[in-house]
Amino acid sequence: MTLAAAEAVTEPSRSREAKGRSIAWWGMAVLIATEAMIFATLLSSYVFVRAASKEWPLGHIEPPELGLIWFFTAILLGSSGPMFFAEHGIKKGNQARLRLGLALVSIMGASFLGFLVYEYHELEFGIRDNAYGSLFYAITGLHGAHVAGGLLMIGMLQIKAWLGRFSAERHETVAVIGMYWHFVDVVWIFVFSTLYLSVHVS
Repeated sequence: MTLAAAEAVTEPSRSREAKGRSIAWWGMAVLIATEAMIFATLLSSYVFVRAASKEWPLGHIEPPELGLIWFFTAILLGSSGPMFFAEHGIKKGNQARLRLGLALVSIMGASFLGFLVYEYHELEFGIRDNAYGSLFYAITGLHGAHVAGGLLMIGMLQIKAWLGRFSAERHETVAVIGMYWHFVDVVWIFVFSTLYLSVHVS
């Protein structure tokens, strides 16, 4: 086989390799898939227990109010916007967009987390009262833990961003953590619809 023929054979494989996903990307994808299964299991348990109960919420518990949660749901879901802003900014080498976007995500995420703590303080039922209380706290608490974890990751990104560690050529960590943050936002849509909206609609 001639040198030219050998290069023709190996070049497609090189191109596919160059276009392949990194280990970090696949690691985050597997983590997201695993966490999605956990949330799916908990939400399915909630739906099953509710379907088997004569009243819901159990124990004559008042459903969670929808007033403030609408606002903070919009805040959390809206935080994906600044995350996209930051990701696209650094792809073009724009450090200012990266820093601003990450700062906005942190503020919005922390606001949502602060509201969750406030809501726990205001709720008139506890995690041990009955199955409804246990599932409500378990699901919202798990999601809150994911928000907190995401904020820690974004805090790490902010430190690296201010140190100038990212550029148009080097920004994979931003993209990977961005995947996680968008996942946290999408999960909240299901949590909010199941735990908050459904008890008021039915």
